Amino acid sequence: MTGKTRVMLVDDHALCRSGLTELLEHRGNMSVVAAEGEPVKALIKLRETQPDLLVLDMRLGDTDGLSVLRQVRAAGIETPVVMLTMSDSEEDMASALRAGVRGYLLKDMEPEEVIDAINRVARGELVVASAMTLKLAQVLQAGSNGPVKGALVASLTERERQVLEHVARGQSNKVIAQALDISHNTVKLHVRHIMDKLGLRSRVEAAVFAFENQMSHEGKKAAADAKTARF
Repeated sequence: MTGKTRVMLVDDHALCRSGLTELLEHRGNMSVVAAEGEPVKALIKLRETQPDLLVLDMRLGDTDGLSVLRQVRAAGIETPVVMLTMSDSEEDMASALRAGVRGYLLKDMEPEEVIDAINRVARGELVVASAMTLKLAQVLQAGSNGPVKGALVASLTERERQVLEHVARGQSNKVIAQALDISHNTVKLHVRHIMDKLGLRSRVEAAVFAFENQMSHEGKKAAADAKTARF
């Protein structure tokens, strides 16, 4: 990604939108291309501005950020999403991760932490607030169905194993495509096949799978890293 990261904000509190805009533009060297409080207007603005990242609040008046995210994906928009919220609920974080958010951040984080986290998401990482690390580990364990039979591991092609290890590191499809020198669409196809073959629902569960089945040294390290704040 070159130049300033273009960010769109969706939060139903005007003060939060204003403060975050000030923070990201003047201290984070980012460009806030839109800031909306109403989900319906937000979807229109998202189509118009096509930002690099969408920052959503979990609570949005009569609706919530996950409902907005589902509408965004249903519209065929693949913009990476960061959830910035007051909710430190394990259930909310698990729901957000399973819905495909690339970051789960808390509004009481230090300003520089928020800037760093959003920049990391822009680079293709999956980021969770450090205060949520223990809860993330619990989510990862809860998402595990126990040891997976060797037949499932054997069902993966060599390329699928490579893709899975990168997924477990929290890397986006774009980053994986660059690392393996294959197309973005090819990565998407591999990820879909991996999920189908292993019966997984999310990239979080993919990290657990790589760890528990000890597929390789890199796979073990990647999934172990997934249980820290870097994931």
